[in-house]
This record gives sequence, C-alpha cells and structure tokens, in this order.
Amino acid sequence: MFIYYCSFARTIRSINMFSFVFNHIAISVKNVDKSVDFYQRVLQLKEIENTASNSKTRWLLLAEGKQLHLIPRPDFIVKTNKAVHFALATNHINEVKNRLNHLNIPYSDWKNTPNKDYVRKDGIEQIYFQDPDGYWIEINNDI
Repeated sequence: MFIYYCSFARTIRSINMFSFVFNHIAISVKNVDKSVDFYQRVLQLKEIENTASNSKTRWLLLAEGKQLHLIPRPDFIVKTNKAVHFALATNHINEVKNRLNHLNIPYSDWKNTPNKDYVRKDGIEQIYFQDPDGYWIEINNDI
C-alpha cells in the first residue's frame, strides 16, 4: 500500500509540473478583411503585426498579450454551435450590449432568447452573439 501511494504521489506531482497560460485563439474565416472590420468595430480590438509568417493571417490583440488570429480560408465551411465558443470578460457588459444594439448585432442568452442576458448560478452575467462566419462569442462579467 505504501509503495502504491508513493507511486501515485509521484504521478500526481508529474502531472502538475506544467504551468500554462492562454496565448491565442485561431479561427478560419472566409473574408479576413470583413472579419478584422467586425472585431475592430464591435469589440474595438487593435490589429497587431503577424510576427509568425508572411501569410495573410491577421492578428488582433485581446488583452495582456493574448491574441485572436484570423486565418483566411475562403472555401472553408464553418460549422458552429453555441457550445463551441470563446469567451471574453469585461467590467463593461452593459456598454457592450449597448454597442451591439447600436450596431444591430443580435445577442441572446444561452437559450437563444433575443436581447436577453443570462445570469449564472454564481452571479456572472453573460451574453452570446456571432461573428460574420458564425462563430459564437460569449461576453461575461467574470472579472
């Protein structure tokens, strides 16, 4: 029993030896210019230099060095569902909702109720909307 415990403890320790931080998310888009315009207009993301290659992939800054990479794939068919999304947190969720309304971009709660937010059990408010390629984006106030 003691040998098993020591072996198990070593395994647990080795599993925890890695430490990760989020770096970027990359999505395939039909029209990279249209997508850049959307993310700049709606979320006010700043475009930054693609330092990895000379491709037409464009990078946007999310926050604290985190990036959104938009990879042009004009013939790619995007299949989406709300369960596959990325989430951004802000202290200004009401301002985001106002901006979406001003830009006529529909948003909903998890159940697709139009122009409605959802408050989770833990008190976090969240809304969902889609980009031009149909990717789901969650905005929440989990800061």
